Amino acid sequence: MADCGDFRPGLLAVAVVSISTLPTVTPARSIADRIDEELAPLQTAVSRAWWDLNVEATEENERRRVALERELSDFLADADRFAQIEAALPGAEGLEARRLGLLRDALLPRQVAAEVRQRIIEIEASVEMRFSTHRGEVGGRAVDDNGIKAILRSSDDVAERRAAWEASKTVGASVADDVRALARLRNEAARTLGYRDWFALSVATSEMDEQRLFSTLDACDRATAEPFARWKAAVDECLAERFGCPVADLRPWHYADPFFQEVPAEGGVDLDPVFAGRDLVELSRATFDGLGLETRAILERSDLFPRDGKCQHAFCIDVDRAGDVRVLANIVPDAYWMDTMLHELGHGVYDAGFDRSLPWLLRDCHLVVTEGIAILMGRLASDAGWLEQVAGVGAAEAARLAGPLRAARAAELLVFTRWVLVMTNFERSLYADPEMDLDARWWELVQRYQLVAPPDGRRAPDWAAKIHVACAPVYYHTYLYGQLVASQLAGTLCRECGGIVGREAAGRLLRDRVFAPGLSLRWDRLLEQATGEPLDPAHFVRDIAG
Repeated sequence: MADCGDFRPGLLAVAVVSISTLPTVTPARSIADRIDEELAPLQTAVSRAWWDLNVEATEENERRRVALERELSDFLADADRFAQIEAALPGAEGLEARRLGLLRDALLPRQVAAEVRQRIIEIEASVEMRFSTHRGEVGGRAVDDNGIKAILRSSDDVAERRAAWEASKTVGASVADDVRALARLRNEAARTLGYRDWFALSVATSEMDEQRLFSTLDACDRATAEPFARWKAAVDECLAERFGCPVADLRPWHYADPFFQEVPAEGGVDLDPVFAGRDLVELSRATFDGLGLETRAILERSDLFPRDGKCQHAFCIDVDRAGDVRVLANIVPDAYWMDTMLHELGHGVYDAGFDRSLPWLLRDCHLVVTEGIAILMGRLASDAGWLEQVAGVGAAEAARLAGPLRAARAAELLVFTRWVLVMTNFERSLYADPEMDLDARWWELVQRYQLVAPPDGRRAPDWAAKIHVACAPVYYHTYLYGQLVASQLAGTLCRECGGIVGREAAGRLLRDRVFAPGLSLRWDRLLEQATGEPLDPAHFVRDIAG
């Protein structure tokens, strides 16, 4: 993320002896180097504290994380440091201009009152802890997220399904007021900086353009609306038959997950039996071994199985940008967690693959590209070639599954695109007016984009049950861009390497063209350099067509 000044003493001493052999140390480079030195240990300490809170949600870990977040926030909020960056940017060139531009984007949102920044940190940590410790209840027993998903995937008891779906939303009621408070505070911060709201500030400081973003979303809406409606109508007929009700009576709990962001069994291929009793960690390791990408060190540092007091979701974190990469997961042996493990390790090999000679600040990646890599790898869990070569499915069975799996992948892309449209448009509404009837707005968007009818007479903050709204704000659009990037990279790997599974050439291409450059290039320029063309949704549209 991430001061002007004099040369560091070591550099100055060498320069006196052999100045003709060294590159010119410009003011821009001096500022960037100094901030690198100062920022790296702060960010590393915050990353470790964030990891500790997610693996063990205790009050002590929460306090430590908040204290370190405040320290980091104060560093990034320093007005003199920001002014030095602003002053040096116009004359900077090359990597120094790149580093200072990234630092400006990192520091700008923090140039606000200290009490606003600190209150945001406190509320975020509190909300995150409640997500980690909360468990819904079904039939009088506490049920975690995996248990809720298991009921929605397999139960034919509509009453039990409804209870599970409602249990998945109870965390929303416990955090909704704080999520609104966060939106107000974030908006207050954004407006003091001259931005319309937090949504606009977040997009502007992440190398994206809001107008272009919604132009892309609108194009994805047009491309998916009709095929999604047709696909969902067929699925709804199957669900109505399964549950013995008219299609008009279908409600959210009839689908396979709490937010209808996944394809139900009626609309896809049930691969859970393939992974029942299997070692998903070993399958993940073997997948990346086939690409010549090492994951053992990542897996050794990771926390991969469910327990109480631990975050129920999954993520990958690069703790220090020097090799300490970890994954948090809650593995059970099913298709969802196979996809998730490949996805998170996709992030992991990217983080482990930066050119270590880059300055610390540039040993990082843009969200859009890292999501593209993660999605590209996660897709393998439902790829016929991977199922045969890595998961050990027989050749005849893999060949039989190939066509249905392509159709299922197209359905997944349709379902996920419609879900992203809900999330992104909802967050834009949230920051446009945190006081609006968000409960109603949520269901308006769900009905419009996902064609799911709300429960009769429901009035509840179901929107707040999605952790990203509170703790990863204005992020969800990067998943959709990641899908576009994944489809484009897949096309390049097929063309140049013959595919992905078991192809070390594919691993080399990703390592050399995508991972190694880190943040030395803008995400869109990096993609163009790696694939030979600018971002083109045509690859994604072909994948949707199956």
